[in-house]
Amino acid sequence: MLSAQIRLHLGTLDLDATIEAAQDEIVALLGPNGAGKTTFLRAVAGLVRSDRARVVLDDVVLEDTDLGVRVPTERRPIGIVFQQHLLFPHLTVLENVAFGLQARHRRDARVAAARWLERVGLGKYANARPSALSGGEAQRVALARALAIDPRLLLLDEPLSALDATARVEVRRELRRHLASFSGARLLVTHDPLEAAALADRLVILESGRVVQSGPVDEVTRHPRSRFVADLVGVNLLRGRAESGVIAVEGGQQITALDADDGEVFAVIHPRSVAIHRVHPEGTPRNVWRGTVRSVDLIGERARVAIGGSLPIVAEVTASSVRDLDLREHAEVWLSVKAAEVGVYPA
Repeated sequence: MLSAQIRLHLGTLDLDATIEAAQDEIVALLGPNGAGKTTFLRAVAGLVRSDRARVVLDDVVLEDTDLGVRVPTERRPIGIVFQQHLLFPHLTVLENVAFGLQARHRRDARVAAARWLERVGLGKYANARPSALSGGEAQRVALARALAIDPRLLLLDEPLSALDATARVEVRRELRRHLASFSGARLLVTHDPLEAAALADRLVILESGRVVQSGPVDEVTRHPRSRFVADLVGVNLLRGRAESGVIAVEGGQQITALDADDGEVFAVIHPRSVAIHRVHPEGTPRNVWRGTVRSVDLIGERARVAIGGSLPIVAEVTASSVRDLDLREHAEVWLSVKAAEVGVYPA
């Protein structure tokens, strides 16, 4: 069980966050660039000094600035896998995996390292130099080196981001298998929502050095609470005050939704629920407003259309609709959304 409270200033970063990870739990830390994700991991590992911190792992205090406790990095039972695997180029693959074991004076360091190389399928490269490995193979060696010391906490900082698409799929599969067999807590920093969903039990969203949302993967993706998360999952997120089923949002626009409780709420609208018209739509749709096309991004047979106006929103339509409606930048359009297509939950 990890409980980490980190507070520090580093350049323009003002980090003040508390994150917990239970034994056997994989927690993915997501957020925009500069949010403090990697800095948080490095502070937990003791690689950067915090202004104020309390880090407890399995009831053992690794750092408590109030009490003057700070266990050195090399004595913390923590394995780390960095984005750039950081293998020692002058050592063999086996020596790289054995490095942490030897630093802990393990007499069986080379034997244990060899076993780990076999586990990650790289036993035949034991005497090779890291330069002989592919990016995916090098990252698997880095994972073996981190796990070989039998850590109680595994920190992974963007472990797949430096790999090409083919290697990323293969290493993600390997990583999932080894993480499943690891009995300690695991904290993963990633910018990739697919990677987070594939590997993590719980998501923690960090923005501007603060935790803005935390919960199981399904809960966070179904109920985003920030623009960053909404963009990750590809939905429109609005915030406003609901009264009698009508939500007043910024810009003076009103949205009608079914079963919206009174009070501050978030409203989620999937881009596919937004209909685009060149003239005022016929019938009685509950939500209709005007807008101007800002951009059109074609993705295969679908297109995401960003629309500005009193209620900026993104719509997703077919490529043929783009042609039929002559959707281009600055085109004036009408938009409609059915009240039943607006998801609402308390803010």
